[in-house]
Amino acid sequence: MPDEPRAADAPTTDPAAPAGANGTAPATDVAAGGAPGGSGPGRAIGADEPVEITPPAPDDGAAHTPAGGIPRITPNHAAAASAAPVDPDAMSRVATGSHHSPHSVLGAHPHDGHVTVRTLRPFAASVAVVLPDASVVPMEHEWDGVWTAVLPTAQVTDYRIDVEYDGVGTTRVDDPYRYLPTLGEMDQYLIGEGRHENLWEVLGAHVRHYPGGMGDVTGTSFAVWAPNAQAVRVVGDFNHWVGRGHAMRSLGSIGVWELFVPDIGAGTRYKFEILGKDGYWRQKADPMAFGTEVPPSTASVVTVSDYTWQDDAWMTARAARDPLNGPMSVYEVHLGSWRQGLSYRELADQLTGYLSDLGFTHVELMPVAEHPFGGSWGYQVTSYYAPTSRFGHPDDFRYLVDRLHQAGIGVIVDWVPAHFPKDEWALAKFDGEALYEYGDPRKGDHPEWGTHVFNFGRTEVRNFLVANALYWLEEFHIDGLRVDAVASMLYLDYSRKDGEWVPNIYGGREHLEAVSFLQETNATAYKRVPGIVTIAEESTAWPGVTRPTHLGGLGFGMKWNMGWMHDSLQYMSKEPIHRQYHHHQMTFSLVYAFTENFVLPISHDEVVHGKGSLLRKMPGDRWQQLANV
Repeated sequence: MPDEPRAADAPTTDPAAPAGANGTAPATDVAAGGAPGGSGPGRAIGADEPVEITPPAPDDGAAHTPAGGIPRITPNHAAAASAAPVDPDAMSRVATGSHHSPHSVLGAHPHDGHVTVRTLRPFAASVAVVLPDASVVPMEHEWDGVWTAVLPTAQVTDYRIDVEYDGVGTTRVDDPYRYLPTLGEMDQYLIGEGRHENLWEVLGAHVRHYPGGMGDVTGTSFAVWAPNAQAVRVVGDFNHWVGRGHAMRSLGSIGVWELFVPDIGAGTRYKFEILGKDGYWRQKADPMAFGTEVPPSTASVVTVSDYTWQDDAWMTARAARDPLNGPMSVYEVHLGSWRQGLSYRELADQLTGYLSDLGFTHVELMPVAEHPFGGSWGYQVTSYYAPTSRFGHPDDFRYLVDRLHQAGIGVIVDWVPAHFPKDEWALAKFDGEALYEYGDPRKGDHPEWGTHVFNFGRTEVRNFLVANALYWLEEFHIDGLRVDAVASMLYLDYSRKDGEWVPNIYGGREHLEAVSFLQETNATAYKRVPGIVTIAEESTAWPGVTRPTHLGGLGFGMKWNMGWMHDSLQYMSKEPIHRQYHHHQMTFSLVYAFTENFVLPISHDEVVHGKGSLLRKMPGDRWQQLANV
């Protein structure tokens, strides 16, 4: 992908502009003295208010002041200056919203002592540039919806655009293409390296606020990783889901696309529209979205948190706590079926009291990341950074965790990095190519679950997942992650027959890339967030699951003892008279009990449809079953 044009196309920003993420100035794409960039709704004049544009004065090449006292600059005022030239092919791609660098054409650009401003308004009847002194420069239609004006100044100033539509009137809007990128050079470097541990702070949708010469600016910056895309557009409520006027710019070889859209904020629904190498546009939900529509709707939602935590005492104590040397009695719960119809805040009241009365020290929440199919219990995730909207806003989920902490109850969340569903609007073939998944179906498809397997060998994908683990631990104060289906990650031949899997570089069946990923995740989590615990659901005899990474282990804090669970349940299902022949099932787990840091679970997987509840597993009639339990 060609590198994004820099200073030559976008002169320096206003020195007074506020710094953006990691010190970048997401100010206007203008020269010194221009307006700062920003995010969110901020209008010099109400965006929906009609604005009267004074008819042109006699053409004598001077600025004219109509009766209202507002100077209107005619085209000849620019002393016959011509617009900055643009290649016809580039202009055509800009007009169709398929240019990889629309900011190099649209927006304000100095040229021969003047400034050329271009904007894409395909349905407008007339368009004009409004300057800070309230003067108005009419724009001329140049090419298939592209309007152009030459400003009589050597520097790019702050400006707005007046757009008149037939039968609608005139609307004053800000220009998305006058802003610099909101990703700093260090952010871009770390993303390219696959080492940006705070990835959620730079990708996705972020509402930003900045002061400006023509009024404060509020809007939303969008950024998405799509390295195989030919073009990317953002669509949503704000443009009636037509992305032609909101093409994003490529930030070069790292594969990230970015655009700041003024005048939109929290609650806006959106998706990315991605042009693949095959020439087809695809609408995709944001992989980094903080919020989503309630399923079955699939749009991402611009989401802002203003929650104030009240669990300081818990968090301080947690940082000094060793989970391996303290009591742990865990209640596993599926929020959607524990007591149906409750919101996060209602669960905070009822679940907290229930757990306190029963004396549990921790609660383990089955996956809460957004998933389209409720019947999956959350184990087929499509939005890894968004708590499911079925039960409320992400801040409502924070409230649930906060209340549990205040009651002295730790919170563990099921995390699903092993696989993801094939929904066409989500991660699968995200930019038209296998991106988050392996391209070879022998590695990239999971035959048992009908899902895709993450490409653990790709640094950007690993970064996406490692940062996601940190996101839940840090942003939601989660105390532990129970990692689902670890066994399926460790073995290349898991649920595959001969000829359906690809051996590793040494000819073995061990998934070396997944092993490295798990080690990186655990090492990073324990380094960044002291006092947390990671727990592996691992059903094989893989050695060193809970051994530290520096000693060659996977680095988990604990491991589910699946063997103990199966043996114990089988033993209890026997008639009492027969149990004397099966005592080995109760003692065998002691043979290996001290090889790992084991948790003794009775999992939801053992009480699913067809297996029966714990009570129904007991032998005999109802009285005997109750007595057994």
